[in-house]
Amino acid sequence: MIILIKLILAHLTGDFLLQPKNWVEDKEQKKWSSSKLYLHALIHGALVLILLGNLRLWYLAVLIFIIHYFIDLLKATFQKEGNKIRWFISDQILHLLSLVILWIIFFEPHVNFTWIYQSKEWWLYITAFFFLTVPSSVLLSVVLSNWTEKIKDDQSESLANAGKYIGILERLFVFVFIVTNHWEAVGFLLTAKSVFRFGDLKESKDRKLTEYILIGTLLSFGVAVIVGIVVSNIAA
Repeated sequence: MIILIKLILAHLTGDFLLQPKNWVEDKEQKKWSSSKLYLHALIHGALVLILLGNLRLWYLAVLIFIIHYFIDLLKATFQKEGNKIRWFISDQILHLLSLVILWIIFFEPHVNFTWIYQSKEWWLYITAFFFLTVPSSVLLSVVLSNWTEKIKDDQSESLANAGKYIGILERLFVFVFIVTNHWEAVGFLLTAKSVFRFGDLKESKDRKLTEYILIGTLLSFGVAVIVGIVVSNIAA
């Protein structure tokens, strides 16, 4: 496990500490012809050798250099102004996944992941997490659709899809708090959201908006609580 930790540390150091902003811009503009792309991947390979402290693992450094190069090239090629966040997250997931795979192949070949497919708890939590993201957002938007049309606030604008992502995050937090038996944190989260919303509601002086937000919040929390209780009882 210490080797995997060092591989991840090398990645974090290379991607966030030793990569200037102008390198990122150069890669985005020039793509495969960017010298910074090659230098960046080379640094990752060198960091692996330095942190592992074993020159006999040169082949691992070469593999990480090649894999990191192609993942970054993929990101630079298909990333656009409107999808930078998605590609940043995808890029980091691919890098970390490649490190885990290399670690398993060269250092932990006996690791057995078949338990994932046979574990009731694993699939239960995955299904619950998925339901609490997009499906529950769609469900709540349908339930609230009649009132949504009546809520119009011409005086202020909100970030695109901000409400959707706030709802997803709060449901996931509530779910995690419940399955880990931290009910007090659910109350804290509800209180924190109420405090942040208080200013908006006070300024708007709109009873319909207040009722709409209250209904939406209670429904969102309610769905997460029910799912958390069901999952906890099934997994027990």
